[in-house]
Amino acid sequence: MKTDMTKGNPMKIILLFSIPVLMGNLFQQFYNMVDTIIVGQYLGSKALAAVGSTGCIMFLVLGFANGIAQGFGVMASHAFGAKKEKLLKHYVALAIILTVIVSAVLTIPTVLASRQLLIWLNTPDDILVMADAYIKVIFAGIFCTMSYNVASGLLRSIGDSKTPLYFLIFSSVLNIVLDIFFIVVVKAGTAGAAYATVISQGIAAVLSFIVMFKKYDLLRTSREDYYMDWSGIWRMLSIGLQMALNYSITAIGTMIFQAAVNVFGSQVVAAYTAASKVSNIATQTMPTLGTAAATYCGQNLGAGRYDRIFKGMKSCFFICIGCAVLAAAINCFVGPYMIGWFITSPTATDIDYAMKYLKIASVFMLPLAWIFAYRNGLQGLNKGLVPMLSGAMELVSRWIAILALSKPFGYGGVCFADPAAWLTTGILLIVTYYVWEMRMRKKIQIK
Repeated sequence: MKTDMTKGNPMKIILLFSIPVLMGNLFQQFYNMVDTIIVGQYLGSKALAAVGSTGCIMFLVLGFANGIAQGFGVMASHAFGAKKEKLLKHYVALAIILTVIVSAVLTIPTVLASRQLLIWLNTPDDILVMADAYIKVIFAGIFCTMSYNVASGLLRSIGDSKTPLYFLIFSSVLNIVLDIFFIVVVKAGTAGAAYATVISQGIAAVLSFIVMFKKYDLLRTSREDYYMDWSGIWRMLSIGLQMALNYSITAIGTMIFQAAVNVFGSQVVAAYTAASKVSNIATQTMPTLGTAAATYCGQNLGAGRYDRIFKGMKSCFFICIGCAVLAAAINCFVGPYMIGWFITSPTATDIDYAMKYLKIASVFMLPLAWIFAYRNGLQGLNKGLVPMLSGAMELVSRWIAILALSKPFGYGGVCFADPAAWLTTGILLIVTYYVWEMRMRKKIQIK
């Protein structure tokens, strides 16, 4: 069922739209979590550290691909809000064409360069081979991952956040089965977890496109929709690349952080990997809110409903507070128990390393929520420059914190790098949005 976000109570619409997206994001984390749980339980802590050490590289490459996919969805939401069905169909066609091209361009160099990237990140020698085996398969499956995200983005652009969830639930269950098959039965090692993830996401993508075309006439394309419209391609890529570059810049900062953690050895890497998984689960309400904000702003911008944009983003501000409190509570009170999901029989030292990061991060959850809500909201409003530059601010803030704090305070100092990035970037984005809102209120004379 599609949702017209240009009508109704803004907070209610955003929350109702967010629920299926949240479930989808949790199941997306479930993919990664099941990988790490099965890897940690059946292959040991070194294999867990190997898979965990690839996280920032995955974020760099897959984040770039998925950022482009989200950009396609923003353009589709503009056309849907403006009630331009023919243009919407053309954007769907362009999204499919560009997905094939972009995924092909990304796959070849990343597969070839994966080992060298891991070496540059100071990946410990005792986990390098296992890490490379895992990430190579993930990169080889970029087309599957990007296709699913494009289909999901197009469905969400017209307000359908439930269909992507249904197929993701199915593929998550399939992922568990395939994880056990490849790791326990086939004994494919860390590469087995990657095979399970890629195959599961590929099936989710195929099912999403089939249902999308059968269920929604306004998304069903025909031959006449597939033509080279260079201005349309430019508009889609301009938004998509801004979002993609923002992901990539942020990922580079994460790579710097991972490199700093890797210096402390495989035990610390494994503990940080477990902590980061816990934190990712705890903060899933935040990217959910970001997806809702981008779709909401995109549809209302297309419809010219600036009054609704102002009300919706005000609602997002208050929702951010709830997201931050919930995330901090999960990190601090549930985190110690969740660490054991990823590390077999964790020692007191393992828990201490993991909880050090989680407790420090919990204090700064509100600015992290601002980043998701206001960065995505601005991108939905076609204001992608500052969100892209905010990624650079994250990178610089994280790098300065590591340089200043790692030597005198060791691992504990490194744990402050993420919060430093969130604080500076969150403030920049929320100020940028409200400056834009004040200017628009003055321009269209809405008080």
